Amino acid sequence: MQTEEFLREATALPGLSGNERAVAEYIAKAFRPWCDEVRIDALNSVIGHMQGRGPRVMLCAHLDEIGLMVSRIEKDGALRIRNVGGVDPRILPGMRVTVYGKEKLMGVIGAKAPHLLTAEERKKNYSRDDLFIDLGMSAERVNALVQVGDCVALEGGFTALLNSRFASKTVDDRSCVAILLRTMEQLSKIDIHADLYFVASCQEEVGGYGAMTAGYGMHPDFGIVLDVTHAKTPGAPELEVYDLDSPAAAKGPFIHPYLRQKLAEIAKENNIRLQDEIVPRYTSTDTDDINILRGGVPSILLELPVKYMHTSVELFDMHALKECARLLTAYCAAIDNTWRDELWT
Repeated sequence: MQTEEFLREATALPGLSGNERAVAEYIAKAFRPWCDEVRIDALNSVIGHMQGRGPRVMLCAHLDEIGLMVSRIEKDGALRIRNVGGVDPRILPGMRVTVYGKEKLMGVIGAKAPHLLTAEERKKNYSRDDLFIDLGMSAERVNALVQVGDCVALEGGFTALLNSRFASKTVDDRSCVAILLRTMEQLSKIDIHADLYFVASCQEEVGGYGAMTAGYGMHPDFGIVLDVTHAKTPGAPELEVYDLDSPAAAKGPFIHPYLRQKLAEIAKENNIRLQDEIVPRYTSTDTDDINILRGGVPSILLELPVKYMHTSVELFDMHALKECARLLTAYCAAIDNTWRDELWT
């Protein structure tokens, strides 16, 4: 399957943290042609296994997405909302959403019109409590189809821009699941030594629980996590953003120095530009959870720069995505038993 086709379909599927089954089934189907075994675990993480004789390696990108849930139904049928994961209420006014009630319902997020605000209210941005979902139906019909706790997905179509750039919802982190898939395809043509487990993890946006539980079960020798990072945008802090057109990799206390050095060496050997991201504390990715599994799992973090993170128009560069996959393929192909010697001497 072409990467663009996979992303167009995968990003459109619902998969809020804790309710990822639909997208998990789609990803499992995409993994099956390339893996010796694929399964969906009890929490909705997808685990694909490419059998090898060498070190057991966990490659992880999360499949869940941020979103909303219904917290209250007003007398007129308007729905009040709460977050699932990190949703900034400033992006929500005017957004289209899908409410997953007894039926799939399309709605829009509204608020009191600017004309009706007081002078004091105009000085402030909308808070989540100012917002509501309008389904365009009677209160009686809303109450028949919707209940408190129903999931609400943000909607944003997969948009092709110029210069091989694309924008969509859930690029964080299904773009990195696409990197895993592309890496599998490329590795299928190579005689690999490592024992590889490709994990599309659940519940990353609410605490990394899918990576933690999947990793505990497989007991890896080391881990490779893929996630998005911030690309350069006007006015952003210069030391916290990266060029959109090439991969980045973290350096810091949660990153194993030997494995990170090998990544840099392999990038150089393959003429792949690798940007350095300095992360002096936790990474806020699945790396943090895999790193402390069992007796400790040495890990690295490979990142795809993305603009407008945690919105419905997350923007990425397809060239950078393919370079991430090319680097990951070369890295996995290089792994052998001597890496264990370097890690545990």
